[in-house]
Amino acid sequence: MSSAARKIRLLMLLRRNGVGSTDVLRAMELIPRELFVPPTFHDQAYEDTALPIGHGQTISQPMVVGLMTQALNLSDRLKVLEIGTGSGYQAAVLAKIARRVYTVERHRPLLAEAEARFQALRLHNITARHGDGMRGWPQAAPFERILVTAGGAMDPPPDLMDQLAVGGVMVIPLGPDRRSLHVVRLRKTETGVEREQLWPVRFVPLLPEVPAEAGPGVEQGAVPTPALIPPDFSEVIHQRA
Repeated sequence: MSSAARKIRLLMLLRRNGVGSTDVLRAMELIPRELFVPPTFHDQAYEDTALPIGHGQTISQPMVVGLMTQALNLSDRLKVLEIGTGSGYQAAVLAKIARRVYTVERHRPLLAEAEARFQALRLHNITARHGDGMRGWPQAAPFERILVTAGGAMDPPPDLMDQLAVGGVMVIPLGPDRRSLHVVRLRKTETGVEREQLWPVRFVPLLPEVPAEAGPGVEQGAVPTPALIPPDFSEVIHQRA
C-alpha cells in the first residue's frame, strides 16, 4: 500500500472515531507525518500508533493528536502555546489552523530536529524555544489556547493558567499519576475556571526544569512511554457524544 493510501485510510479511521473537524482533518492531511519519525519507522507513519523519537519520548498516536487539536476549538485568529514540542508534529498540525504557535521543549536535541522540520515545511508561524514547559512562555502571554502534550498532576501548572487569556481554553492530560490520566478541557472565565473531563489517555510525564543532555545516542534506545489511547476509546467517544 502506498503512503498516500495509508494516509487516506488513517484519515477515514480518525473521522469514524470522533475527529469530525474538517480543519483538523485537512491539517493532518497536509502535514507529512513520515518526516517526523525516524527512518526506521517510516512504514508505520500512518498507523494509528505512538512511535519512539528518542530521549524517552514519542510522537503521539494520530487519534490523540486529532482529538486534542479538535478539543481546542481553533481558528485562524488565535495564538496557541504548546507544551512539549517533541518531534514537532503536533505543532505543525496546529500551525495549519491557528494564527501563531509558540512551542516549548525541554530536550534540546529534539527541539533542534523539530525546528529543522518547520523550516523544511515553511511553517513560519511557529516559534520554538528550549525551556521548562511548566513555566510556559510569559513573554508571549496571554494565549487564547494552550495545549499540553505531557501528563500532568491533578491540576494544571499555575504558571500556565496565569498565561491563559480570559475566555481561553487549555487542553491537558491530568490525573493522580501518568497511568490514570484523562484529557481535560479548561476554560478560563472572569470568575474562575470551568473544567470538563473528556477521555482517558496515557502520556509521557510532564516534568519540571530541563534535563542534562547526554551524549549522542545515549538515550536513543530508551523505551518510551506511549501516548496511547485505551483500546475501548471509540466506545468512550460515543458515550460522551
